[in-house]
Amino acid sequence: MADVEHRHGVPQTQALGQIVLHPSREEYLDLVAALRQDGFTVCLDVTGVDYLTHPGRSGLPHGASAERFEVVVTLLSFERRERVRLRVQVPEHEPVVPSLYDLHPGSEAPEREVFDMFGIAFVGHPDLTRILMPEDWEGHPLRKDYSVGRIPVQFKGAGAPR
Repeated sequence: MADVEHRHGVPQTQALGQIVLHPSREEYLDLVAALRQDGFTVCLDVTGVDYLTHPGRSGLPHGASAERFEVVVTLLSFERRERVRLRVQVPEHEPVVPSLYDLHPGSEAPEREVFDMFGIAFVGHPDLTRILMPEDWEGHPLRKDYSVGRIPVQFKGAGAPR
């Protein structure tokens, strides 16, 4: 097997012409700080993925353990005219990762959305509360094991006499 490339000590792959880095949760903040020094000053997005029904996915470098959840971050360097994607594996039994808020304050809302929809907590986040669902909502709607059809759909004027 060919050697895996690394950037800042983290395995690097390519997907659709884009650099993809695979830090562990422990390497995550240090990698983002190093990439910031390299000119990746814009955090475009933070999102989550639930691989419950697709545990044997491809695209992970040798040695990376696939977990149920993944936090995906896209960083941008205007100076280099380059994007880099981070894929952080997050175990089901401990869905927690460090917050990027101190390095990228604009990550505040996307991290809240991932928390709300997937139940992945971001340690160090200034206000980790629900952003899309009501505060008293139970569960996380984008998890693959969330009960389908639990929310009744109501259409305006449905059933009303004409």
